[in-house]
This record gives sequence, structure tokens and C-alpha cells, in this order.
Amino acid sequence: QVQPVESGGGLVQAGGSLRLSCAASGSIFSINVMGWFRQAPGKQRELVATISNFGNTYYAEFVKGRFTISSDKAKNTVYLQMNSLKPEDTAVYYCNVKRSGYSYWGQGTQVTVSS
Repeated sequence: QVQPVESGGGLVQAGGSLRLSCAASGSIFSINVMGWFRQAPGKQRELVATISNFGNTYYAEFVKGRFTISSDKAKNTVYLQMNSLKPEDTAVYYCNVKRSGYSYWGQGTQVTVSS
């Protein structure tokens, strides 16, 4: 079992920045990929960004150039730096950890961007 725990959400004005963190605990060896998803009210959960154990990153088109994903292997933590936030970025952001074919989710952290 892997337990991801998110932090860093909050309320910010459009154009502002936030940094999300996700610390993974439990059976953290052999983690393959860590990433962020988000879910806005009435919408499906969607992929935001991922980072592999080798440092390869992937970004959804709608965050390219604005968000940056990074990780600290020593702390088993993944970060999402969000800049130039827009009201449409408002959502619950979930951390996801993939390990040995299993997928683990955090409880989510609310990000609200006011116009």
C-alpha cells in the first residue's frame, strides 16, 4: 500500500501561483510514476501532469508553459508548481502514485482561482 497525502491548495486570484505537494508513504519502493489529476464540479477527472521514476515528464496541453511538475526522490514527494492560474483551473487536485501495476490516490486538495 502507498498513501499519498496532498497539501498546498487554497484560494488565489487569477494570474497568481500555488505550489502543491504530495508526500508518499508506505510501500514506496519501486514507485514508477507520480502525477497530478484534477476534477472540477460536474466534470470528469483529468490528467494534469506526471513524472516518472526516470524524471520523464508529461503535461496536459492546457497546462503547458504554466505548470511544472518535479519530484524529490529522497522525500518521496512530488510537487506541482502552478503559475498564471486561471479561473478554469479551479478544481480538486489529486495526487496519483503508480507502483507495480497498482494506482493509489490521495484525498485531494482544493484549488480555487478567483477572477
